Amino acid sequence: MYYRELGRTGWQVSAISFGAWAIGGAWGSVDDADSLAALHRAIDLGVNFIDTADVYGDGRSERLVAQVLRDRPGQRIYVATKAGRRLPAQTVEGYSRANLTAWVDRSLKNLGADTIDLLQLHCPPIEVYYRPDLFGILDDFVAAGKLRHYGVSVERIEEALKAIEFPGVQTVQIIFNMFRHRPAELLFPQAKARRVGILARVPLASGLLTGKLTAASQFAADDHRQFNRHGEAFDVGETFSGVPFEVGLAAVEELRKWVPAGATMPQLALRWILMFDAVTCAIPGAKRPAQAEDNVTAAGLPALGPEAMAAVKDVYDRMIKPHVHQRW
Repeated sequence: MYYRELGRTGWQVSAISFGAWAIGGAWGSVDDADSLAALHRAIDLGVNFIDTADVYGDGRSERLVAQVLRDRPGQRIYVATKAGRRLPAQTVEGYSRANLTAWVDRSLKNLGADTIDLLQLHCPPIEVYYRPDLFGILDDFVAAGKLRHYGVSVERIEEALKAIEFPGVQTVQIIFNMFRHRPAELLFPQAKARRVGILARVPLASGLLTGKLTAASQFAADDHRQFNRHGEAFDVGETFSGVPFEVGLAAVEELRKWVPAGATMPQLALRWILMFDAVTCAIPGAKRPAQAEDNVTAAGLPALGPEAMAAVKDVYDRMIKPHVHQRW
């Protein structure tokens, strides 16, 4: 494992970190014992940054993270959580001081913490980014010791560019993977100039980039890859990165030939993300220890060569770009 500086926080965080959405829910069945084992294995291998949210399993994910922290006293693990998706409907008015206070207090309780390392607004409406007073509330939380830092999780490039105008925003979490290239064009240079950390979420395109899915793959009713195929529950871009399933499968077959000897398809996908120095870390999920091991191993792969990088771009331009590039 190696580490990169996260924004202006002064923290050095693992280039491959741990995304804790799947251990909370919305990815089919998950066993808490397996989830805890996956977290412990990731930390054993050098992971020191965990990303969760208050709505992942209605607090289940946060509570599992808290259990791991209790099991490892004295070990510095940075925990990021998110707030905002508990609203029954996304409105600017919903991001009030009272609601934000309630969400933060609930996460503090779930995490068993006095202070949240990093709180991220969880894909709020774009109008939120035109409300300096709202970010002033977050500044107040930092001053009061409830938060160490805050950032945003966004769907669209335009939201990220507006968010980083606020001086307190330390991080932007955004979908970035072999099927989502647009953030590298404008956001990454701007983020680097402002020393804002980039957290790359959905790094494996909801499993498409693992190379393990086929046209016959079936998903449980409580798996977002089944119930959010067309954006029925939340932004469709969160499921398979917004790429039509069959198109994604065909693209993976072309990318597969670039997997280095002794490596796996998901490791190739994660290593590709780390080729961009604006990215602080990729945050793949893991429901079992073996998945955590596979993810972490990607950090040790050699850098991808120009030919491989050009091949990924070619597949994106020909097969993926028309479906996603201008949407997010």
